[in-house]
Amino acid sequence: MCVDMGRIYENARRILEELPPHVTLVAATKGRSPEEVEEAISAGVRVIGENYVQEAERKRAAVKSNVEWHMIGRLQRNKVKKAVRLFDVIQTVDSFKLAREIDKRARDAGKVMPVMIEVNTGREPQKGGVMPEDALNLVREISSLKNVEVIGLMTMGPYVENPEDIRPYFRLAREIFENIRSLDLPNVDMRYLSMGMSSTYQVAVEEGANMVRIGTAIFGPRR
Repeated sequence: MCVDMGRIYENARRILEELPPHVTLVAATKGRSPEEVEEAISAGVRVIGENYVQEAERKRAAVKSNVEWHMIGRLQRNKVKKAVRLFDVIQTVDSFKLAREIDKRARDAGKVMPVMIEVNTGREPQKGGVMPEDALNLVREISSLKNVEVIGLMTMGPYVENPEDIRPYFRLAREIFENIRSLDLPNVDMRYLSMGMSSTYQVAVEEGANMVRIGTAIFGPRR
């Protein structure tokens, strides 16, 4: 299947121009080639989101542009050492065990690892993320770690056919975000609320997202 690079550029430019200045676009590049990633970067994308450590490792070696790399897929503990080396931010922390492993590997690497807490606002058993009522306690636990900094929350919400139906889940994430931000916990700087994908990012921005993760609307359907 031939990839229309010009379309990727046009899509990325359009979305960047549409988003308010305070909203960061994360290009979700699972299954996309380094050439496709570079095309999005040439349009102004500055943050790349990857779902898998091994795919990100291959892609980072091929993509020469200076951009941020975010882990936006579920992270297994046995992949943390590589993830800490590869990524600038890990968006999908959902347990203290995982955070403690990140802390250990970050300490070994001589860095402080920025992370976001993934909240399972839809309470879906097949998805990652801490349950909404447990998010604050998890952040409190993680705030005791020296080589991890919590910089925000991330949520996916359930799949919906009508984007309006996801609004309550985004609203819940915003409420949790604001509550944690008001507490001024150590090693916690609630800067980012990452939510919304290709079909729901407009609703997410309306509900307070300042980071959106978009793949299909930039690159087209996955091959």
